[in-house]
Amino acid sequence: MKILVLNGPNLNLLGERQPEIYGRDGLGEILRQVRERAKALGVEVDDFQSNEEGALVTKIGESPRQYAGLIFNPAAYTHTSVALRDALDACRLPCVEVHLSNVHRREAFRHTSLTAAACVGQIMGFGARSYLLGLEALVGILREKTGPAPAKA
Repeated sequence: MKILVLNGPNLNLLGERQPEIYGRDGLGEILRQVRERAKALGVEVDDFQSNEEGALVTKIGESPRQYAGLIFNPAAYTHTSVALRDALDACRLPCVEVHLSNVHRREAFRHTSLTAAACVGQIMGFGARSYLLGLEALVGILREKTGPAPAKA
């Protein structure tokens, strides 16, 4: 089972950009933790980050041929992108939306997610743990559909 972790704009700046909101871990460290947890769960993880909306739309569109599901932090596009919402609907893969911060404790314009309705769920406010919780939730959902992974010898 292969899962894609997608990251939107400015997440390449994690660890440097507003650490009081987003934490001190860089994206590379977060992805290292996700890969470690994925290995323990018996799944593979690829990742993709872009600051460009079109690149994210294209990657989502290509995903059904390669992945069983998505973990997606659309970042600021969460609140603005109908294109990403439509891409998630069209790809028909289960997707868990994740956010490092609790957007409901922030500015009012961040309280609306255009992408959430195209996802099976949202996890936010737990810093880097949001990604790990998202992975565990997605793997659970996928295994409910396909059955458990084969036991390791």
